[in-house]
Amino acid sequence: MSWWGKIVGGAFGFMLGGPLGAVLGAAMGHQFDQGLKGVDEAELEGLNPGDQERVQTAFFTATFSVMGYIAKADGRVTPDEIAAAEGVMNEMRLSAAQRKAAIALFQEGKAEGFPLRDAVQQFRQECHRRRNLMQMFLEIQLFAAYADGEMHANEQRAIRDIGAWLGFSQIELAQLQASVQAHHQRQRSVQPAKPSLDQSYAVLGVDKTASDAEVKKAYRRLMSQHHPDKLVAKGLPEEMMKVATEKTHEIRQAYEAVRDARGL
Repeated sequence: MSWWGKIVGGAFGFMLGGPLGAVLGAAMGHQFDQGLKGVDEAELEGLNPGDQERVQTAFFTATFSVMGYIAKADGRVTPDEIAAAEGVMNEMRLSAAQRKAAIALFQEGKAEGFPLRDAVQQFRQECHRRRNLMQMFLEIQLFAAYADGEMHANEQRAIRDIGAWLGFSQIELAQLQASVQAHHQRQRSVQPAKPSLDQSYAVLGVDKTASDAEVKKAYRRLMSQHHPDKLVAKGLPEEMMKVATEKTHEIRQAYEAVRDARGL
């Protein structure tokens, strides 16, 4: 049974446990109580942190609940921030039921007393510190934070804390932030068909002074980190494959722009 089938069945939120399980349970309501009846005990004990279905559920739960928290961090949720959340849902091509659950999780994240630190730390534990997954998660949160065109002070603090809890250094976080900011600048430009050279360097996370070898190394590393099949194998929900595919396309475009400018 898929990760979503487990959620619909009801027992998986309890099996997940912790703050993420509690948030998912609140979002899904009484379905868990119904689903627990007749569930085999061996099945409940068979999945541990790091197992794919459990990771997929944790990723889905953490993504939309933390996104709700960040959207509310500056005091109000703007139409752009709501559109950003809906954009992720659209890219994931969620079913009606999945979309309803994602919206409910977003609302849980906005609520007073959302346990941000506990939720993020549990997510890190559930995915066994798989860095590619944590980076994809962090990039999505950065995308949400920049949804209205700028990152406010409270959003910046939340992102900084999330990055630290996930084990990213300030330099790594700054590189990811510059990449996402370049993406937003490109999307808001009059002619967003191709990234500018400055945006391309930002997407690749390298400086203009980087050597050709460093540029190629950065490109290969990013393509490996965002390879959709690899991410799904590590626990990314299959519904989010399109998000990863779009990211690899953006990385490839950025590298081609830098490559052409350098005559490589």
